[in-house]
Amino acid sequence: MKNVWAFDLGASNGRLMVSQFDGNYLHLDEIHRFPNHPVQLTGHYYWDILRIYQEMKNGMVKSIQKGFRTIESLSIDTWGVDFGLISASGELLGNPYSYRDPHTNESLKEIVKVIPKEELFTRTGVEPAAINTICQLAAIKKNNPGLLDRAEALLLTPNLLSYLFSGMKVNEYTISTTTSLYNFQQRNWDFSIMEALNFPKHLMANIVETGTIIGSTLDSINQEVGTSPVKVVAGAGHDTACALAALPIKVENAAFMSCGTWILMGVQVSEPVVSKEALQWGFTNEGTADGEYRLLKNTMGLWLIQKCRAAWLNEGISITYEEEGQLIRNSKPFQSLIDPDDPEFFNPENMPKKIREYCVKKVQQPPETKGEFLRCILESLSLKYRWVIERLELLIGKSIEVIHMGGGGIQNEFLCQFTANATNRRVVAGPIEASAIGNSLTQWIALGEIKDLKEGREIVEQSFQVRTYDPQNQADWHDAYGQFIKLLH
Repeated sequence: MKNVWAFDLGASNGRLMVSQFDGNYLHLDEIHRFPNHPVQLTGHYYWDILRIYQEMKNGMVKSIQKGFRTIESLSIDTWGVDFGLISASGELLGNPYSYRDPHTNESLKEIVKVIPKEELFTRTGVEPAAINTICQLAAIKKNNPGLLDRAEALLLTPNLLSYLFSGMKVNEYTISTTTSLYNFQQRNWDFSIMEALNFPKHLMANIVETGTIIGSTLDSINQEVGTSPVKVVAGAGHDTACALAALPIKVENAAFMSCGTWILMGVQVSEPVVSKEALQWGFTNEGTADGEYRLLKNTMGLWLIQKCRAAWLNEGISITYEEEGQLIRNSKPFQSLIDPDDPEFFNPENMPKKIREYCVKKVQQPPETKGEFLRCILESLSLKYRWVIERLELLIGKSIEVIHMGGGGIQNEFLCQFTANATNRRVVAGPIEASAIGNSLTQWIALGEIKDLKEGREIVEQSFQVRTYDPQNQADWHDAYGQFIKLLH
């Protein structure tokens, strides 16, 4: 069987998966996993990109040691919006900022004085937000202009890492659409936006279509890890585009959810939806692996639970996933609810404390036990997903029949079942490794082993397990939704 390396890097961990294809079935082996968190330094949050790069090489070595000696290609997918800057001599200019860095907090206010929100949204399809690449560039230009002066190329995170392996400076389509600098009508960078904001236009490395083979691994890499040259594919660089590519969607009116630290929920559309309502409700349009668009909303996901676990760990308390499940089952439903997308929960020092304060402010009984905190979070997340689904239906003018959930978050069975309950729709959960599978699919298509995404999804369905969840306890969830809606106003 042939092998490809799929590097799937998330905002909490990264991993190397080997994907094998025998002509009928895909097989996936996790070779190496490592934590990935922003590092706080000199008042900023940075990605430790050199450690990430080293861990990727460590994974390559492990892969070869495990007997995967012949590798056809590699591709990298990551979170969106973040980037690195490369100098004229080819060097990386510092560690990339994380989207959680507060240095962009004022950028959007300055940008919309020059380009109104409505115009920015209409041209790029992307919801104006402080985390976007455009705001990061504005913050650097204001606070550290020398950095931009020395930069020759801006490479988005997956393409920055591809550059370190191949020496090729390009940006891939799906990740480029997350920046708020991509003009979907021109299918290129919006240089007039850059000119209006006085950004250096030469910075933006050329955009290539998903699945472009951009080169091969550098000789230095081959010697270091002990491999022959490996093709470097600019597969779907955005992890959500990868996840969508892997979901075994059969009906046209299906929603998708990519579930992890964040949950991205939406539908695939042939052209971006840039109506006044889409902007008002916080929707965005980003590229798909087959050149279309994902109309989606970026909502809070399991970040809330991750931050609670971290706070409890600081108190010396560690809870297993099995213990969490028992705690949730033993807690009373709908005792307290939160709006998970409230800015208060974006990056607090102590998440349980912040949730308690929110509930007191909203005149609710705050959670006391760990089970109550966990149930509050999962119920609130699921009710927010109903709100998103209802607005998606209004935006596309069609009813959504089924929700496909993929990604590591679907290992939380409560999240899947509660989402089915809250939305009153069947949930099809799987595959778990959706991003890595979608990453490998784009490589197999680039290599000519699989015809297209339609065929790829059929292969995924017969290769990996999915689980179906049907709605339960509809009356109770409907009443809870009435209470939840009041929190949003």
